[in-house]
Amino acid sequence: MLSILVVNWNTRNLLSACLRSIRQHAPAEPHEVIVVDNASSDGSADMVRVEFPEVKLVASAKNTGYAAGNNLAFAQASGDWLLTLNPDTEFVDDSLDRAIGTLLANPSFGVLGIRQVGLDGHVQRSVRGFPTLAGIAGDVSGLGEKLGGRWDSYRLSRFDYGQEQPAPQPMGTFLLFRRAALAAIGDPKHPFDEGFPIFFNEVDLLYRLDRAGWPCLYTPRAQVLHHGGESTKQVRKSMIWESHRSLARYLRKHHGTGLAGVGLPFLTAALYAAAFVRARGYDAGFRP
Repeated sequence: MLSILVVNWNTRNLLSACLRSIRQHAPAEPHEVIVVDNASSDGSADMVRVEFPEVKLVASAKNTGYAAGNNLAFAQASGDWLLTLNPDTEFVDDSLDRAIGTLLANPSFGVLGIRQVGLDGHVQRSVRGFPTLAGIAGDVSGLGEKLGGRWDSYRLSRFDYGQEQPAPQPMGTFLLFRRAALAAIGDPKHPFDEGFPIFFNEVDLLYRLDRAGWPCLYTPRAQVLHHGGESTKQVRKSMIWESHRSLARYLRKHHGTGLAGVGLPFLTAALYAAAFVRARGYDAGFRP
């Protein structure tokens, strides 16, 4: 069975289009759709109840954040395949079946990312490497694109989106997980670290899976239309601060010791300085 898990916050119309596309291009695999609504104020939950009675709705009394919202969905899911899907996406073909077929044909991979296409018809650059001090420095300085190698290990500017290949961390817009892989690193009903409420939670999860021998695969043979960032746009300043704070926490969690840890305080300070500039001032950021 496939469990399709959608966490929503104030994107009623996009969520409706997403659920309609799943209904229209339903996979041959038995499936369930679970929507966690994070206390939306735009009538999203009522819309799901009325227009999509087949969907299992979890209506949270508060905005729990993306990681905790996903954990609520995983706790309800019964599938061997578990798809985290953003509400600002739409299917246009049988890509759900193709995605499952791809993971079935590649049993050594625990996760799948697929081609993401924007409203302009262009393929979105949706795959990055795991953050490291060198990779972040190369991205910020622009050296990564010029020099490649470890300096480009985060941005992956040379990634070929037309080729099926391992992909460290695709965007969390569409991630199809194998339940057996999640079980290898902990509780498959609570896979996300809620210390990353909005950003880098999927990066942290993919990194832990990769370290456990369950890497991620990217395929261009399946695709999804992606509007892009419609929830976070509503609170942009807070999200800038939260994204930088979450990156700093990720680096502390996974690279906070040894030689890498020596440079971490300086990079953390640089990240907060960048957040201040990008957000044009301080903001406490998102907290559930």
